[in-house]
Amino acid sequence: MSSERLIYLPLGGAGEIGMNAYVYGYGKPEQERLIVVDLGVTFPDMDGSPGVDLILPDIEWLEARRDRIEAVFVTHAHEDHVGAIAHTYGRLGAPIYARAFTANIAQRKMSEHGHPANAVTVVGAWPEQRDFGPFKVGFLPMSHSIPESSAMVIDTPHGRVIHTGDFKLDKTPLVGEAFDPDLWAEVSAGGVKALVCDSTNVFSPNAGKSEITVGPEIEKLVSSAKGMVVATTFASNVARVKTLAEAGERAGRSIVLLGRAMRRMVEAAIETGVLKDFPSVVSPEDAKSLPREHLMLLVTGSQGERRAASAQLARGKYMGLTMKEGDTFLFSSKTIPGNERGVIRIINAYSEMGVDVVDDSSGLYHVSGHANRPDIEAMHDLVKPQILIPMHGEHRHLREHVKLGEAKGIKGVLAVNGMMIDLSGNTPKVAEYIETGRTYLDGSVQIGALDGVVRDRIRMALNGHVVVTLILDDANEPLGEPWCELMGLPETGSSNTALVEVLEHDLSQFLGRADAKTLRDDDDLGNALRKIVRNSAQNEIGKKPEVTVVVSRLS
Repeated sequence: MSSERLIYLPLGGAGEIGMNAYVYGYGKPEQERLIVVDLGVTFPDMDGSPGVDLILPDIEWLEARRDRIEAVFVTHAHEDHVGAIAHTYGRLGAPIYARAFTANIAQRKMSEHGHPANAVTVVGAWPEQRDFGPFKVGFLPMSHSIPESSAMVIDTPHGRVIHTGDFKLDKTPLVGEAFDPDLWAEVSAGGVKALVCDSTNVFSPNAGKSEITVGPEIEKLVSSAKGMVVATTFASNVARVKTLAEAGERAGRSIVLLGRAMRRMVEAAIETGVLKDFPSVVSPEDAKSLPREHLMLLVTGSQGERRAASAQLARGKYMGLTMKEGDTFLFSSKTIPGNERGVIRIINAYSEMGVDVVDDSSGLYHVSGHANRPDIEAMHDLVKPQILIPMHGEHRHLREHVKLGEAKGIKGVLAVNGMMIDLSGNTPKVAEYIETGRTYLDGSVQIGALDGVVRDRIRMALNGHVVVTLILDDANEPLGEPWCELMGLPETGSSNTALVEVLEHDLSQFLGRADAKTLRDDDDLGNALRKIVRNSAQNEIGKKPEVTVVVSRLS
């Protein structure tokens, strides 16, 4: 039996939706040559990661093996698949491969972060394949909600692996390639060792709808609107952006693109030839001089992002444009779980302005980019894999997907982040467990999730913060009274006395009776002062704040 093994290791995207990062390896244990499929991000929230800009996969395991990485492949240009490429390039240094549209987006990201854009190589679609060490890899076209999405066909000495990426079975996607079942059947005909498959909509019981179905409904809505029309969708859904723009044009409206991501995606699609005949657009400056009823704005911020164009319009004005009573705002998108509060905040702000808000609760103005349960089953039937590995889903999605495959006799394995799977034999088995986590992009610095920075920030947000300053003379005696500065705390507590006065009084009382040994030792003194502040605050306001003690000594 061969001593080489074929491994699959998710570092992100398995047990969660977002932050996709998947590793394949072939070779002797701990000598495998590696390839990486996707390096994406997920987005922070104020509850669990306040102040954080982005969340990246923990690539420490990969970085320690960077000399064994053959290449990084990007299946498509959604942020949860391409967003970490530039942030991790300096640590991995591996060449990156993608199809033209995705490469355009990746190259822009690389340039913005000071990396060479030519580190990203444009490759063609199947049947083109390239050799990377023991692997032969090709990009197999697949429909999704962004142009040029591809599955990865990975040929290895132990058999063919198909990694679907995000997909739907759409034969009329409007922009990008249609799903071609004959091509997929041809690629699968020689036998597929493992199908690593999107699980996002495994609980949706009805077959997915085509992108072409939303156009007539959007056109009807836009043509009947009286005031200005504003619509938001995922900027990466170029087909939807085009549908919205064409509906506006047919209604006699000038089209305005608002938001950097919206402009960037349209530009990239036009530059790479995947988007043709896009309606002409006017600048926000020119739009200000046009009648409102002749305008249609296409804006970023379908998920309630605070800095996006939709949120800024909801707060009053963006690029000199404002919403007014009688205008219409359309969400041509689905709200991703976890983003509901931000979206509802925007809807209510528009409602207060008298704007008519239309969402997708009717199912008329948006279709998902992911395969529903019947479509996932159709993929299983088409590929007929020996082994099924669900990915791109929360734990419940992966578990349900395994059961779906096993009901048809396909061996499945529930592999979450950090679980290395050995695919060498006829049955998948866990080879080992890798410690995985998250890396936070905090401003311009990457920090580990366990470094304590975000944890301390959460504790300060929950409990407030007190800074205690004390000056001691060269005889270790206090010079004057200690003083406190409060942040994020009420001014008075249960005694109806200023909280800062209560704290300073209790600290002074302690210093008056402290022994010489405590006053000489900064650590002991700091711990004692911290304990007094926390206990006094607990008595006054029912909270124990975070406390920073600054002790200065005169020499």
